[in-house]
Amino acid sequence: MSMIGTMDVGEPLSLHQRILSDISERILSGTWAPGHRIPFEHELTAEYKCSRMTVNKALSQLAKAGLIERRRRTGSFVRRPQSQAAVLEIHDIRIEVEALGLPYRYERVARHKRRSGAEDRALLELDSNGPVLALECRHFAGQRPFAHERRLINLAAVAEAASEEFFAVAPGPWLIARVPWSAAEHRIRAVAADRNIAAALDIEAGAPCLVVERRTWSAEHPVTHVRFTYAAESHTLVARFTPSQG
Repeated sequence: MSMIGTMDVGEPLSLHQRILSDISERILSGTWAPGHRIPFEHELTAEYKCSRMTVNKALSQLAKAGLIERRRRTGSFVRRPQSQAAVLEIHDIRIEVEALGLPYRYERVARHKRRSGAEDRALLELDSNGPVLALECRHFAGQRPFAHERRLINLAAVAEAASEEFFAVAPGPWLIARVPWSAAEHRIRAVAADRNIAAALDIEAGAPCLVVERRTWSAEHPVTHVRFTYAAESHTLVARFTPSQG
């Protein structure tokens, strides 16, 4: 997302810059959520006591910066920020959110320690029954849900996770800091949001979502399986590669 230029501290803002600053602050703070209709040009003209040309110039600049979407006859609306994540990398979701210029927040929804069932063993590719930790989390961009996370951790490989509550830190960066991974697998698919995912992401049931599933290993030991679900319109996956050498 492009950034809108700012004035030097102490220099008075022109009306055009004041409109830019006011609207962008409301969007980036989450006060105006994605899909919120921006006041019409004639409403902003009355509010700021300026010409329609000044308002139009400010809205055009906001649209160019990717903060709003202008629709003919219906007005201007806050755009849902679209993040980009590299398919072949493992990184913290916080980085994706902060790259959008939005504040990041993490929430642990549920935590259960148990003996692995058949589904757990299939997801982690475990050869035998053992202890696992199941986590459900949400990641926020501003005030909006950004991603839903379901994760299994193989406690036979990461015993210290059994005593970690994961209230203050998300499991992804916690694992990266403690367990050197030697192999990873990504699977990517499109799904329609069921009622639980729709509620978690604050979207309509049936809305398109992007699911990224990842398995990681340390040496030959399965470490974790995680499923991230994003609203499809807010996320793009990117892969950069070079030609294979024959």
